[in-house]
This record gives sequence, C-alpha cells and structure tokens, in this order.
Amino acid sequence: MLKARTVLIVLDSVGAGALPDAGRYGDEGANTLGNLARAVGGLALPNLGRLGLGNILPLLGVEPAARPAAAYGRLAEASAGKDTTTGHWEIAGIILRRPFPVYPNGFPPEVIEAFERAIGRKVLGNRAASGTEIVAELGEEHLRTGRPIVYTSADSVFQVAAHEEVIPVEELYRMCEIAREILVGPHGVGRVIARPFAGRPGTFQRTPRRRDFSLPPPEPTLLDRLSGAGIPVTGIGKIEDIFAGRGLTQAIHTRNNQEGMEETRRWLEEGEGLAFTNLVDYDMVYGHRNDVRGYAEALAAFDAFLPRLLAGLREQDLLLITADHGCDPTTPGTDHTREYVPLLAVGPQVQGGVNLGTRSTFADLGATVAEWLGGPAQPVGTSFAREIRKEAER
Repeated sequence: MLKARTVLIVLDSVGAGALPDAGRYGDEGANTLGNLARAVGGLALPNLGRLGLGNILPLLGVEPAARPAAAYGRLAEASAGKDTTTGHWEIAGIILRRPFPVYPNGFPPEVIEAFERAIGRKVLGNRAASGTEIVAELGEEHLRTGRPIVYTSADSVFQVAAHEEVIPVEELYRMCEIAREILVGPHGVGRVIARPFAGRPGTFQRTPRRRDFSLPPPEPTLLDRLSGAGIPVTGIGKIEDIFAGRGLTQAIHTRNNQEGMEETRRWLEEGEGLAFTNLVDYDMVYGHRNDVRGYAEALAAFDAFLPRLLAGLREQDLLLITADHGCDPTTPGTDHTREYVPLLAVGPQVQGGVNLGTRSTFADLGATVAEWLGGPAQPVGTSFAREIRKEAER
C-alpha cells in the first residue's frame, strides 16, 4: 500500500481579507484576492473555483461552487506580524507573540558600522525604500564605488543589493551571511536578503538569484519533527531559506513560480513524505510593485497548471493550497497586508464540500499535515484531517 503524502503549496501573499486587527497595522480594507478581482473586472480561475475558492470569500469572476471538489475555509494569523517568515513558521507550529524588529528610519550605527568593518566596504543607502527605486537611484554610484546598497522596508528585513559584475553573487551571499551573524538579539530581523541585479543605469533589473537568510526557528518545527521521525521533507522554492535549512531532507531552489510548479509536479512522480512549496512571484514580482494585472495573470497561470498537480495525486495524497500573508496590490502602499489566508484541501480521500470555517491559526495546517502523514503530533494547532477524510477512511 502506498504511503500517505502531502503537498503544501503557499501562494506567497495571496490574502483573503483583512483580519480584525488589521487596523493596528494600517491595513483596514485590505483584501488581496477580493480587491484584485474587482480591479481587473473579475478573475478567471475556473479550476480553483471548482475546488471552492469562491466559497471562501466573495470573488468577482469566481462563483461559489455548488459542489466544491475540495474542503475549504480560511485561516487567521495568531502571530504578531505579517511577513513571510512569521507566516511560514506559524504554519509549521511556531506562534510569535512579538513581531520581528523593523527599521523605518534605517539601521542604527552599531549595526551598519559593524557590517562595514566586517565586509571591508562602506555601504550606500541605509533607509527604508522600494528595492527597484533605490537601485535605480544609487545603482550608478554603486557601479563607480563598489559599495553595496543596504536598505529595508516595512518588513523585518536587511537587504543588500549589488550588481553581479561589481560584487559576484557568491560574494554577495557571503556579505549576507556576515550580516546574519550580526543581526541577532534585539536586532534579530526576520530575514537578510541578497538582491543581485544586472544591467546599466536606467535599465537595472533584478536577477533571479535572490537568496534569503532567515533566523533559525527558536524551537522545533513541523519540518524538524517529520524529518526526525524518518518522514522525508522536501522544500521547494525559498522554503530552505525561510527555515534556515532546518528540518529538510531535500531542498530545491527555484527562480520563479513556473519552476516551482514544475518541481512540485516532478516531486509528485516519485517523492515521499511532505513537499512544502513556496510560489514567491505573487509577492515579490507583483504585490510589492502594485502590479494588479500581473498579479491576476500569475494567479491564472497557477490555475491553468493546477490540473497537472491534481492528476499526479496518489490515492492517499493530500494537496493543501494556502498563503502566508497578504500584499494587496490595489492599496497605495507596497507593503504586506494583515489578512486571512485561503485554505483548500483536496485529494482522492478528501471529502469535497466540507466547510472548515475560519481557523484560529495557520498552525492548523501543520497539525493536519502531521496527522495525515502519521508523524509526531504538533504541540500547536488543531488538525482537521479527520474532518476532511471520506467516511470510509475515518
């Protein structure tokens, strides 16, 4: 008999409506999916619609399914914050009571001076900024001086941008590793991010070799528990970076959503255990740039690919589709938004049409994965595995 497997896909930033405390984050009215649908005159997502996406929230262009093929619901974030690391860690069983530190006015001297001493170069920037804008502004000076561009955002990030012909990518990664060692304790930002770019002044473009250096999780996660119990765990996309390499038996880095979908499909051919996939383009390429049309088209691309994933499911497989936060591209700002995230669960042994309601924490996902795979129980979260299994399997 084939062993149970789970595919957990995070559509990075595809939020499903403002959380009750969104006002504390300046995110009243945020609704990545709902506002996006209205902005483009309706989303064309027939496959997600058949699963039950339109049953989760009102969504122009995606009617509620009369007989959803998936179990469906939404998840509230119990952690403080609205960033990628916080969202993924909560999925895996860690709830943060205090958000990671942010630096709207740039990093203090004790951080920047320590970083400059360690890398042997002065830096440019050191302020909160859009990545594309600060590279356009300071890129020419960077080419002339060789000084890396340091910046942050509304998220807890220390970002280092460098032209690949000025600072080779491996050297940029080394600089980020140094920054990661410095940024601990009270300055323990969620992520240090390498942002390589190419081109000439006026035409600078980011390259696909971004890399994230996250804080190690402060306690064991779902990934640690599964791999420790001998259940394989494959991270696809930036999962390895988010969890600082912990708990994975295999890591597959990807350059974009298309590669992430293809690698997930390939995993379904022969993989075992858990495949944990992050599709980052919604956030990085479209949400943060307020690219409404691009965001909608990227969702349509996933929808069109979805039948290939469903066709690869074995009898005991579970496919979970969710998100980690919002990044409403219709709002004036370009930052993440504090939102619910969608939940779709489908598989040959999943009872379609089960309304899972509003779950109180993303950690319910991790608890469900653990139970479905027969792994150690998660100390946080409530599994819905028994709620969604077909009667014959309960």
